[in-house]
Amino acid sequence: MHAAQAGYPRPWVAHYPPGVAAGLDLGEHTLTSLLEGACRDHAARPAFGSMGRTLSYEDVDRLSGHFASYLLNVLKLKKGDRVAIMLPNILQYPVALFGVLRAGLTVVNTNPMYTGRELKHQLVDAGASVLVVLDNFAHTVAEVLHETPVRQVVTTGLGDLLGFPKSAIVNFVARYVKKLVPDYRIDGAVRFNDALAQGTARPAPRVDIGHDDIAFLQYTGGTTGVAKGAMLTQRAATAEVLSLQAWYGGQLRPGQEVFLIALPIYHVAALAVGCLLGWAIGARLVLVANPRDLPALVRDFVRERPTVFGGVTTLYDALLRAPGIEQVDFSRLRLSMEGGAALHRATAQRWLERTGCTLLESYGLSETCGAITGNPPGRDNPPGSIGQPLPGAEVRICDDEGRDRPPGEVGEICIRAPHVSAGYWQREEDTRASCFGDGWFRTGDIGRMDERGYIYVLDRKKDMILVSGFNVYPNEIEDVVGAHPGVLESAAVGVPDERTGEAIKLVVVARDPELTEDALRAHCRTQLTGYKQPRFIEFRDALPKTNVGKILRRELRDSAPRPA
Repeated sequence: MHAAQAGYPRPWVAHYPPGVAAGLDLGEHTLTSLLEGACRDHAARPAFGSMGRTLSYEDVDRLSGHFASYLLNVLKLKKGDRVAIMLPNILQYPVALFGVLRAGLTVVNTNPMYTGRELKHQLVDAGASVLVVLDNFAHTVAEVLHETPVRQVVTTGLGDLLGFPKSAIVNFVARYVKKLVPDYRIDGAVRFNDALAQGTARPAPRVDIGHDDIAFLQYTGGTTGVAKGAMLTQRAATAEVLSLQAWYGGQLRPGQEVFLIALPIYHVAALAVGCLLGWAIGARLVLVANPRDLPALVRDFVRERPTVFGGVTTLYDALLRAPGIEQVDFSRLRLSMEGGAALHRATAQRWLERTGCTLLESYGLSETCGAITGNPPGRDNPPGSIGQPLPGAEVRICDDEGRDRPPGEVGEICIRAPHVSAGYWQREEDTRASCFGDGWFRTGDIGRMDERGYIYVLDRKKDMILVSGFNVYPNEIEDVVGAHPGVLESAAVGVPDERTGEAIKLVVVARDPELTEDALRAHCRTQLTGYKQPRFIEFRDALPKTNVGKILRRELRDSAPRPA
């Protein structure tokens, strides 16, 4: 039982929706047991769909068991070892994820779009023993594999779980027609289907999994520019799922919902609010491998008629402009959720007018295993709010000394909940810096709370830039840019952008007077994934600084060009 401790104001409790308890009883549940229970209770029901193929819950249970057996019996991994999953939203993802979890291992969610530099850091930092990767991205793995602790790579093609002959056709088209698979060589790599076949020889041994075991290393940026792995325990993930069930339970019918998952599952928002929540209630989960393909996404809406959909503001904006969206029947859609970036009110209004479904904003971080606040469904929620704390969570608005600010006054948003990470993997100093006693996590976000416990995010205390729901830390950009021999110094800041929420502006002092914007952009493309690319580049003779040499980032933000 997570019970709120006395001494801290909790105004939201008196204004909770009827029937929703403020506390959260985890009981003996772990995330793994919740997912096992769903596979058992909904065995014959469709579980995950992708590219015209559907796996039942029984299928997922069986295939993930084979993968767990491969990891434990063939590779001889030990409880707590780390397995990196570098996949888009395809059927192999839930099979690999559940196989890793039920084997008592830790999932290291890995962005398939990482450059070699980014991938190397994450694999080394996590100490990953195994990596599961889509063929399309295996060339990046090949570049850095020899510099990582990974001892086994498992490769897979887009069509590998689609069944014959479709699997062969999809893989052929991806490799030879659309040219989506760059050449690569990874000695000793095992194909995903071969790994599953090897796992059929004998069942995986039963692993005792407890609340304190680490389920996920969810990587987030750091103020030093170094990505850090938030240790999400079985307790944190279980609390997240159960609190979401309690919060949205009035709208969710076990075994009857259809979730359309367009955001990538390697991102904590889609992992928790989409994949894990939907799985736990026995929903049909339709996986979208490429949400940028708007015509295909619109066709998914037409074909699947989802009851639940989640996205970031930029995705909702794009959908509302997509050709054919006016032909979609949204009559079954009952829950539309947004998180990861500030919701534009105009977007919310247009979505309501188009679909008849209110867009509910939530708030969370990698360190909170996804949503930690949310606007309750079926209410007239105040505009601009990220909602109230979810069951089991406590939120305070604090000054720099950790003292509570009165309702309506501004301070740092601080959180205490079983959802919160156990800290940063092998980074005790960073863990200590994010907390100030008694289990409270300092988010770095600035906000206020009203008399009913609704919370509003106003700014960020840290210099983090939020691009389409993804965290970008200036120091990482500056480290990459600073490695160019033509650069003397640089600074990266976020500026408002209607499409992505924020865009990256890079201000550069050149060492080489011949340095060009094109040369810098080419350099960044080799080192930074797409959402970390600077939108604007400005050359200056000097950077504005304080008298002690600290860069005045606000001055750079205020002088930034605005997108047309």
